[in-house]
Amino acid sequence: MTASVTYLHLLAKTPMFRDMSREQLQWVIDHSREWAVAPGALIASSERGMDRFWTLLDGGWQLEHDGRVYPSGHADPGKWYGGREMTALALGPNRLLATTRSYVMEIEQAALDDMLRRGIPLGPHLRAGLDFYRKLAR
Repeated sequence: MTASVTYLHLLAKTPMFRDMSREQLQWVIDHSREWAVAPGALIASSERGMDRFWTLLDGGWQLEHDGRVYPSGHADPGKWYGGREMTALALGPNRLLATTRSYVMEIEQAALDDMLRRGIPLGPHLRAGLDFYRKLAR
C-alpha cells in the first residue's frame, strides 16, 4: 500500500460519506489516512489491522473467510472492515484483499468513536456492514 491524498470533492461522492457536510468530510479527512492498493494486495486480516476501521473508497476488495470469497464494491454492505464491532463478532481467520487498483481509508477506532459522537452520519452504513458480517459469523 502507498499513501494517497484524500480529496474532499471525491470523498463526497463515495456512498459512505455522501450525506456529510463539507465540515464533516474535512474532519474525516483530517482524522484518517488514505492508501492506494494494488490488485491482490493484503489490506488487513484477523492477524493484522483488524483493530482499525477500513473503508473502501474506490475499486474493489474481497473478504476471504472460511474457504469462501466475498467480493464488495464501495456501495455494498461489506464496504468496510475491522474495528471493535467487527472484532467482537469473532469471525475467525480472515483476510481482506484488493481485487482491483483500489483506494482505502484507514481510521483508528478512537477517531471512529469520535466521528459517531460528533453525529457524523455513518450509522446506516455501519449497521448494513454488521448485518453482513453477522451472517458470516454464524
